Amino acid sequence: MAELDTLLDVALDVTDRAARTTLGYFRTGVRPDWKEDATPVTVADREAETVLRDALARRFPDHGVVGEEFGETTGAAPYRWWIDPIDGTKAFVRGVPLYATLLGLERDGVMVAGVASFPALGETLYAAQGRGAHLNGRPVAVSDVADPARSAVSTTDVGRFEELGRGAAWARVRAAYGERVGWSDAYGYLLVASGRIEAMLDPVIAPWDVAPFAAILPEAGGWFGTWAGDATPHGADALAVNAAQRDTLLALLDAGRPDAAR
Repeated sequence: MAELDTLLDVALDVTDRAARTTLGYFRTGVRPDWKEDATPVTVADREAETVLRDALARRFPDHGVVGEEFGETTGAAPYRWWIDPIDGTKAFVRGVPLYATLLGLERDGVMVAGVASFPALGETLYAAQGRGAHLNGRPVAVSDVADPARSAVSTTDVGRFEELGRGAAWARVRAAYGERVGWSDAYGYLLVASGRIEAMLDPVIAPWDVAPFAAILPEAGGWFGTWAGDATPHGADALAVNAAQRDTLLALLDAGRPDAAR
């Protein structure tokens, strides 16, 4: 529908503006504050989210918005935007260019469009329902490799698996996959969508961490969802994988049950 095309165009524009805002602080020695959940936040996070919120409010005053830094604003329309101004703030603070500005669009509970901008790399991944996935304007797709032994899997922080009682699940995945790499945060999901690795998983997430990928991965021919096999960003964990390995990887994760529950 034409409306979705317009919404995607706006999403690309406002995400680009917010992402460029972060570059003004990147590798400048900016120091983080620490939130109650022990995660860092910087002036760049807050400013980028403000750019996005203000732009969306001007264009779509009846849309809902949920952002990592400033919470939820409800709206009368069936649309709700999900904002992560800097996914990978720890990387951002350390000058690592794999951080991203993320924007997902949800309609009636389903993610229908998403944009992931990596301004320090000059890469923008995006998709809208029925329109395919694109990286810098070119169509992308997941790989067709079916054998995990010939594949690469990535995650953000290997230590989190043990901390969350999922060490055994990660051990099974680690043993099955030929490469276990550390291209973390949002960039791992981009790599799956563009066919450069086969799987990305995180044992704990918030919806804004992954919202756009719930729209992008299906358009790239892959799958995104929870370790329990639910195709949603509204879970406690997340998995992106090519279609050929979806069932295999879910079996390795054992439907997402904590090891202690076995």
